Amino acid sequence: PESRDNDKRSSLIFCHGNWRSPVRRRSMGRRKHPELYRAQFPLYTIKISPESGLVITAGGGGAAKTGIKNGMHFLRLEQIGGQLSASQIHYHDTETRATMTMALADNFIAAGQDASCHILRYSEAVRKEEKRAGKKEKEGNSVNSKAPRKRKPGVNVPESGGGNVRNESQEIVVENLKVVQSDFSSDELQKCVRFNQDRSLLVTGGADGFIKVWEFPGMKKTLDFKAHDLEIEDLDISPDNKIITVGRDFKCCVWKKDQLVTGLRWNENMDYIPDKMYRYQSCRFGKVEDNKETLRLYTVQIPYKRERKPLPCYISKWDGKNFLPLLTQQCGKEVISCLAVSDSGTFLGLGTVTGSVAIYISFSLQRLYYVKEAHGIVITDLAFLPETPRGKQLMGNNEAALISVAVDSCCKLHLIPIRSSFPVWLVLLLCALMIIVVIILLQHAFPEFL
Repeated sequence: PESRDNDKRSSLIFCHGNWRSPVRRRSMGRRKHPELYRAQFPLYTIKISPESGLVITAGGGGAAKTGIKNGMHFLRLEQIGGQLSASQIHYHDTETRATMTMALADNFIAAGQDASCHILRYSEAVRKEEKRAGKKEKEGNSVNSKAPRKRKPGVNVPESGGGNVRNESQEIVVENLKVVQSDFSSDELQKCVRFNQDRSLLVTGGADGFIKVWEFPGMKKTLDFKAHDLEIEDLDISPDNKIITVGRDFKCCVWKKDQLVTGLRWNENMDYIPDKMYRYQSCRFGKVEDNKETLRLYTVQIPYKRERKPLPCYISKWDGKNFLPLLTQQCGKEVISCLAVSDSGTFLGLGTVTGSVAIYISFSLQRLYYVKEAHGIVITDLAFLPETPRGKQLMGNNEAALISVAVDSCCKLHLIPIRSSFPVWLVLLLCALMIIVVIILLQHAFPEFL
């Protein structure tokens, strides 16, 4: 046993003359986070329609002949008994291609599959099936007319009693519109895709380090430039169409068309952190609640190398107009894998490579919610429920709802209950009462006080 190295000894135990892996036992107080939905393949991306609340999640096993399918699942969210549930209403087969990245604009989907960007359009319809009851069924109904009749969910029986049964179900139709090649590296992988605010442009980033800008929906390429020396990890677009890119070359860049505006340095005021100790992982623009003219940018920095003693990850907040740093905070020692921002910009969602999920308050970058190893494996994408009338209806008595997807094929739901707060007038009233009480006590103790 003494000849074995320290790394192996730290992960094994010596038992009956042999080194064995320890049995990991889950603590009694820790409960498994409930699943919202489970697919038949690994999930890599998720998007939610703001108007309908329709959830689209996709992934797969790729081209390898492992028997794992590739596809998109369209899910309907419903409030049942005060709890949010999801049910599959359509499955779209993507053949031998796994969807790794996705962007949503109205009913258009831009899906990154291998080295290409596939443009799809889906439409929702209500399928009505009317079936006339047969003679035997009518006789059976007349015989058992006194017995209570059970109504199946989704089946509407007309009050006229004509014997016709109408079944209404939601139907999704998906069309494949166009395919463009968005990456020319040997890895053949589109890493990220985003629409601009008015849906007139689509921006893709690939493993080759190139940014491509396409007119939408015609998909005419207008820009194609080298943004990073290594693959692009993430990108986002500001309301004035500035593009921010994050690469594995330690750089975070802001572009106006194909011209570099500035490069960000999150550790500029942290002399104790060398430039190449961390790299950028994610970037997202976000609104500021109650201030429509203000814009924020959020970036996540993770350690470039794994150390025996894990280094903390950082999240930074920037002014979204002049790109000056505003605040940087540590966000734990689990390596961050993805970032999401709520519609109002109030909350930030973080997923980790170990499957944990956290929600932060964007104003202070303080952690509000945390579930350790909710998935137990790398989280690939996050999406907040939209803060639209339909989204608020689905959230119920919660301030925010976040859905996470991972390689374990699961969708899991994370809720932030509405935080109780005191009205301003009540706080002022209490302060006034306290002042009055203090004055009365002082007068009683010192009659000549006033």
